[in-house]
Amino acid sequence: MAKKSKILRNRQRMAVVAKYAQRRAELKAASVNMRLSEEERQQALAALAKQPRNACPVRVRNRCYMTGRSRGYYRKFGLGRNKLREMMMRGEIPGVVKASW
Repeated sequence: MAKKSKILRNRQRMAVVAKYAQRRAELKAASVNMRLSEEERQQALAALAKQPRNACPVRVRNRCYMTGRSRGYYRKFGLGRNKLREMMMRGEIPGVVKASW
């Protein structure tokens, strides 16, 4: 189980990313738009840099929704490897079977 502070910090980051997502997309599009003048593109980059650091989606960490574990995360299931294995062994995940060869 991950520390509660790490899990909560990650949730706050997700909220900040969602809040600034539209504005970030507009600024990024303006910064690479060649139809705008060089000065306007520089202003868009400066505005992008002034946004909070946690507004960048790269800073959000994928975590298991049951334990909060950040390593061994499977995107398809939203679980860490430990919980995924436990649920597969109990047959709680449809379509997944234990390999045997």
